[in-house]
Amino acid sequence: MSNEQHPDQEEVRQERSQEDPAADETEALRGRLEEAEAKADEHYQNLLRLQAELDNLHKRTARELQNAHKYALEKFVSELLPVRDSMEMGLYAAQEGTADIRKLVEGMELTLKMLHDAMAKFGVEQINPEGEKFDPDAHQAMSMQEAPEVPPNTVMNVMQKGYRLNDRLLRPALVMVSRGGKAPAVEEKPEEGGSPGENAK
Repeated sequence: MSNEQHPDQEEVRQERSQEDPAADETEALRGRLEEAEAKADEHYQNLLRLQAELDNLHKRTARELQNAHKYALEKFVSELLPVRDSMEMGLYAAQEGTADIRKLVEGMELTLKMLHDAMAKFGVEQINPEGEKFDPDAHQAMSMQEAPEVPPNTVMNVMQKGYRLNDRLLRPALVMVSRGGKAPAVEEKPEEGGSPGENAK
């Protein structure tokens, strides 16, 4: 075997570049290609991580949306439970033979106030337009009545109250509306023993 040492690759590359300028350009292109491939691989890995994060985000959002639909009324129901309890206690008291009507009425009024407060917490507004001008967007006229002493299109009586939820109409108020018109003429009755013309003489 020969003990001669071969020149390293760098020396060979330098010799080749001196002999052939195109070889140096090829090596430079190969270096840039390897660098581009490394950057492309890095970008691809980042894309995979981003895709995984988006998938997790979509799953988490879908789960939260499902829970929101499923438990959307949880707080509202919690506010209604005391109202139900109060109604049950009032029913039990009414079934007793010695029930005090006055106390039952007070209990019903208290229960109604509890229900009103619970609904108000969630943006439910009552529509009770008696004495107000008729509003076709919030009222439904069930009948009209001649009322010369009341301005036309005035709500005279509320048959059923309406409700809004955060300015959205849930149910219109059922109302009776004034028609207006002239008061009926009062007919003079003739005095006994003669006609109105004779009595006027």
